[in-house]
Amino acid sequence: MELNALPTCDINHSNLNNKYLTIYHQNVRSLRRKANELLSHVYSDLPHIICITEHHMNLNEINLLKFDNYNIGAQFCREGNKKGGVVMYIHNSLKFMVIDLHKHSKDKDIEIIGVKLNVNTSIIHIITLYRSPTGNFNYFLQTLDVILQSLNSHISNTIICGDINVNYLTDNNQKKKLDNMLLSHNLTGIVNFPTRITGSSASAIDNIFFNITRFEDYSVYPLKNDLSDHDGQIVKIKTELPTFSGGINIVRKVNEYTIIDFLNSLSNESWESTFNTENVDLMFNSFLNTYLRIFYSSFPPIRINSRKNKKTWITQGIRKSCKHKRELFLLTKNSNNPTLNRHYKVYCNILTKVINEAKKNVLQ
Repeated sequence: MELNALPTCDINHSNLNNKYLTIYHQNVRSLRRKANELLSHVYSDLPHIICITEHHMNLNEINLLKFDNYNIGAQFCREGNKKGGVVMYIHNSLKFMVIDLHKHSKDKDIEIIGVKLNVNTSIIHIITLYRSPTGNFNYFLQTLDVILQSLNSHISNTIICGDINVNYLTDNNQKKKLDNMLLSHNLTGIVNFPTRITGSSASAIDNIFFNITRFEDYSVYPLKNDLSDHDGQIVKIKTELPTFSGGINIVRKVNEYTIIDFLNSLSNESWESTFNTENVDLMFNSFLNTYLRIFYSSFPPIRINSRKNKKTWITQGIRKSCKHKRELFLLTKNSNNPTLNRHYKVYCNILTKVINEAKKNVLQ
């Protein structure tokens, strides 16, 4: 069994459909070591907005993790608890403004971020949120209601996506309360398929909400990629978006020489301030500050013209392999065949290595 990464191809944004606003959401249960494969799964039909719940990362990690051709729109990282967190990536063909919702966020109860898009004569608010199953549901409900009241206007539309841990495949008290509150803002859930399937249950605890009387032409479907125990959801909403016109992007200069400079600077650092305390938290913060200072110095930001064709590591071979992985995943979900399961695990490991190697070769 062999996966071949074919020669890289030019990226030209032609796989963005600007007649439909495409939004992709998934609870990935840690974005670490999954970003490259995640982007590979959606590359053939790029979403305008990627919404991630439960990224499990801190603020420094999020700021260092880049998606090709996307900007970080907004992010929330937990401070007092591990895991959780939400982040939104906006394709660099769109102009946006961050909606400051940080004061409303509370670990586990409601972790929420938002951006504002100007589309023709209207405004679209994109909200991404996560509610832990152990979070305070009443606080979640009341806080979301307050946020929606502040955003509501006759020229604006709001789209919410995220993992709310309320099962929309069954009638339950939480679903009724949430529906009643959302309907007061003319918002309706559109996901009617399972988003999390286990050996003993199937539930739709991830959802997408918007005003279906304003966005009548839309489609929603799952993306099964086995990045976590949640499937992704993709919604396409008909609305005219600005076409890509190119511009200047800011990236960091990473090459053979800057990497050598980085390694030399690390080896020559005394780390005296790091080990000058017995407090573990202060020691870690000192280490991180020193490390990032060296990183930013060795890999300075540079301006590039995004109108020029760029090479992408997401090759035709990788896209086909990701499609085949999804097919194998669906087979293993309904099979107890140990040979098939072993084959799938080996295939996944090889695919991960191929993707990482392809990206490393392009960045050199």
